[in-house]
Amino acid sequence: MLCRTIAANLFVLCWTLHVFVNSDSDAIAADFFFHDGDRIVMMGDSITEQHLYSNYVEMWVTTRFPKWNLTFRNVGIGGDRSTGGNARFKRDTMSFQPTAMTVDFGMNDGSYKPFDEPGFTAYMGGLQGIADQAKAAGVRVAWCTPQPLDGDEAGPTALTGYNLTLEKYSEGVKTISEKNGGLFVDQFHPYLMVVDKARASGPKYNRITAGDAVHPGPPGQALMAYSILQGLGFPSLVATVSIDATDLKAVKTENCKVTNVVKQGESVSFEQLDESLPFFPEDAAPILKWSPILEEANNYGLAIGGLKPGQYEVRLGDRVVAHYSADQLKKGVNLAGPALAAGPVAEQVKAVRVAIEAKNRFHHDQIYRGLVLLAVNIPEFLGITMTPAEIESKRQAAIVERTEILSALEAAVRTSLALVPHTVTISPVNSAEKN
Repeated sequence: MLCRTIAANLFVLCWTLHVFVNSDSDAIAADFFFHDGDRIVMMGDSITEQHLYSNYVEMWVTTRFPKWNLTFRNVGIGGDRSTGGNARFKRDTMSFQPTAMTVDFGMNDGSYKPFDEPGFTAYMGGLQGIADQAKAAGVRVAWCTPQPLDGDEAGPTALTGYNLTLEKYSEGVKTISEKNGGLFVDQFHPYLMVVDKARASGPKYNRITAGDAVHPGPPGQALMAYSILQGLGFPSLVATVSIDATDLKAVKTENCKVTNVVKQGESVSFEQLDESLPFFPEDAAPILKWSPILEEANNYGLAIGGLKPGQYEVRLGDRVVAHYSADQLKKGVNLAGPALAAGPVAEQVKAVRVAIEAKNRFHHDQIYRGLVLLAVNIPEFLGITMTPAEIESKRQAAIVERTEILSALEAAVRTSLALVPHTVTISPVNSAEKN
């Protein structure tokens, strides 16, 4: 192994650099909507209840700020509208005592027909009711437009039919945001732009967002999540490292610490401790043909100057993740994609996702759908008589009991986010093969 060769070589040239950088997340996230300590509710309809875009948003935020104390709750209900969100605000939102929330209604509110004023008036009334309750409770609100339909019909643009209605509803979201001092998040037009790009690529269009026209699959929901994050002011920086291989000076580090810089011949290695992790859902990979979300959302930079011409491999831990020329490394590369494909960073991110999905699945199945929304009807033939108050008391007791389990699952998420250093090694391809 190359690392053992380096450690054993008597002619090794070694410096240990202790480069401590600003790890204050607040400095990186000065314009980000979410803050350390936030309790966040994500409210919406069946598209929210799918736990795809909401999980992706949570993954991006928690991996970008792994030291923050954040809690997310999804309270999407299939078939719901803004009026339903208004009616259930106290039960589904205030019981969690949130500090921030996202609201994403509109897909059902237009009733899948041409725009009409009565439907729009009801939609705006529901949103305003949510706004009034949120303001009274001191909850910051990010108002998200619905995403457009992605149908299979031919044509250069998806902005036809029901999407014209949804665009008008999106304008209503902006009005509500401006009226109530919230944050307007337009996911409608960024999503539409990507869909139209694919439509313009050939005479036949096959849905690129997967799922169905209303309910996107992972590719479409990753597009939703990134559009929402952009609207929230999400920072793209994960970490960057720039080193001069001539004299091994760490000339620039951002959001990470570099130590134990070692050089042998044309190989350079160092320990890197990041303050953030990159993320992109691998099941959403088909969308990358149409939108460079992975690299736009994850600035995970590496630049190595002073290398001799030739091809080099980059290892994270003991895994080769990428090959670059000396010129590419001098200019700087984004390791987000390679780092998420294999190696220690990929393994940790996968562990975080497993923990978050387990936590959210338990909350949805065992608490929210399993208890909060559960309609209890006891058949008379059982001979059991319970008053509504007794039923509610048992429901609340069960919620308390299951919330303790949920707390353990949340602790597992925090454990999975613990930051650990990894070794980065840049070696000439031929030299690496010999070792």
